[in-house]
Amino acid sequence: MHSRKSDPELPLHLRPVFLICLVLLLTVLKLWAASQSHFVEDEAYYRLWGLNPALGYFDHPPMIGWWIWAGQQLFGDTVLGVRFFVVLSSVVGSFFLWRTAVLLFDEQTAGWAVLFLNASVLVGVGGILATPDAPSVLFWGLALWALAELVNSENPIWWLAVGLFAGLGVVSKYSVLFLGAGIVLWILWVPRSRRYFLSWQLWLGGAIAVAVMLPVIYWNYLHEWASFYKQFGRAGSGALTLKYILEFFGGLIGLLNPIIGMLAVFGFWKMLQGLRAQKPVEALLLLTILPFLIYLTYHSLHARVQANWPAPLFPTFALLAAAFVAGASRDIWRKAGAIGVSLGLAIALLVQIHAVYPLTGAPGRKDPTSQLRGWPEIGRTLDRIARDTGASYVLTSGYGLNGQVAFLLKDSLPTYQFNERIRYVMAEQPERGGFENTGLYVAEERRDRSDSLKGRYRSVVEIARVPRTVRGIELEKLIVYEVNGLRGEPLDPVVTKPRK
Repeated sequence: MHSRKSDPELPLHLRPVFLICLVLLLTVLKLWAASQSHFVEDEAYYRLWGLNPALGYFDHPPMIGWWIWAGQQLFGDTVLGVRFFVVLSSVVGSFFLWRTAVLLFDEQTAGWAVLFLNASVLVGVGGILATPDAPSVLFWGLALWALAELVNSENPIWWLAVGLFAGLGVVSKYSVLFLGAGIVLWILWVPRSRRYFLSWQLWLGGAIAVAVMLPVIYWNYLHEWASFYKQFGRAGSGALTLKYILEFFGGLIGLLNPIIGMLAVFGFWKMLQGLRAQKPVEALLLLTILPFLIYLTYHSLHARVQANWPAPLFPTFALLAAAFVAGASRDIWRKAGAIGVSLGLAIALLVQIHAVYPLTGAPGRKDPTSQLRGWPEIGRTLDRIARDTGASYVLTSGYGLNGQVAFLLKDSLPTYQFNERIRYVMAEQPERGGFENTGLYVAEERRDRSDSLKGRYRSVVEIARVPRTVRGIELEKLIVYEVNGLRGEPLDPVVTKPRK
């Protein structure tokens, strides 16, 4: 995990050998939890992307779908297949974060950075979830590493790598576009960096980034810019409010791990001095994250910022916290860092075990792992109901539940979400004749849209209410309807833009 001889005065917990062992142990834990726990709703939906690889999708760029497809080639259509490359990405990301910190600071900072990243709640606990956050975190971190190589060597050829990783980041999640704005800010701010505007490598790197993004642009062109419209159309929408801003910053620090989050804040504040002095390293770390931070703050003044949105910033936050602790003159900050790491790793261990073997069901839906619970039992019940009614297909009206049911019944019945069909344009569209026979409609009680089916079928009859439970505590109730006598179109037409 290092390119030079390790400093013999480094504490054991900051030495590369220790870090390698820790990351590998965490990876084994994550692989176990990833293979033994069920999907959350978004993962079940993204699983369908892996089964139908495409150049783009309605909700996000395609990278997570490609990762899932690759995992499914290795491990089949299983939870491990869906999550495998997500778990692997934290290993790769840890290595390159270490290298980045060595280039910009020293081995002590590098050790703390790896510890802080892996002890963050997002990576330590959420590092098994197959969502677009995982590739966006990885490729933002790789772009930062390439920039660190550039700063260290002053060899402009590194701009080609920066462009490649930045482009792959955008193919993972559109929020990585803000990295490009941050890089331009850094070039403009640091006098020595402005010379790169005359470097052909910078412009070729930009061209590489655009070339990598072309498949996503092309998919959007073919589908009336649906994905762009969905993601960019909500930017800053809503009336001005202070309702969400404290929630945003509190959630950001909480997902980092409260202690590590506060250390990152102190590191950010300390580096502001270097930014004012136009120092390249401090300016690089702060300016590359500044545009996205400004946007998220602006968004929080209008609407809720989802807790996972800042995920690509986490490698930089880990570096900020690490640089502060490593450079602190008082030992109390290193003790605080050690406590933060210990707390984060303990939480990761506990939550991974809890994800597989629920320790309690008392929190109910307030438990962050509640989405994982009770699905195998739901699958067996739906399979029995389908056999009893002679149903030949299942309808749903929500993408999360559709993904869950599609996985549970993958070997017996096809499952279709009858609305929001733009989500499934990558898959083969079913023929109308396949809906002539008896079917089932499954919905969460709180999201029941059976009324929408009454104009499509002569008979829509409730036949069961099935609770989803954990340790005897009900999380939600699913309603099952039998539908017969098709008289209209069973599925909505594809609409690329949401109805107002």
